Amino acid sequence: MGEMNEEMPISFLRVTDDSGAVIAPEWLFRAESVHRQLRDRLPPGFDAWRQILQTVFANGGRMTLAIEGEMVRGVALWRIIENTYEGRRLYVDDLVVDVACRSQEIGKRLIGWLEDEARARSCAVLALDSGVMRSGAHRFYFREGFSIASFSFRKNLE
Repeated sequence: MGEMNEEMPISFLRVTDDSGAVIAPEWLFRAESVHRQLRDRLPPGFDAWRQILQTVFANGGRMTLAIEGEMVRGVALWRIIENTYEGRRLYVDDLVVDVACRSQEIGKRLIGWLEDEARARSCAVLALDSGVMRSGAHRFYFREGFSIASFSFRKNLE
């Protein structure tokens, strides 16, 4: 189980358009279980998850899926950000490959898609944050040419 079918290649599907509108609602529904493999602390239920994502989309977030036939194999939640120290960058909020399909180059291909998207949108940088406990993901990011450029500090206000 989880092996990719040689006859059915991975393709990429935009769930949102440039305005953040959901243009593939049936695929948004299919993406939930894969996305929750990374974001398991989000409120339960599709409607609660969708409501959170609609807010993210309204604030610049976009979603692209790696699909194989009718199956979601990976999810990328990303946005374009302009700042004073890097200029224009594509920032990846979430990147997750279905646990049953890892080590099959789906993550590598999603990163490649994100790099192409960043270049097409005149971004100088592809950036993401990764939790300190995700050492497997860190090895993957290093293999894909990422480096640690800074520390990410936060202060909980609740």
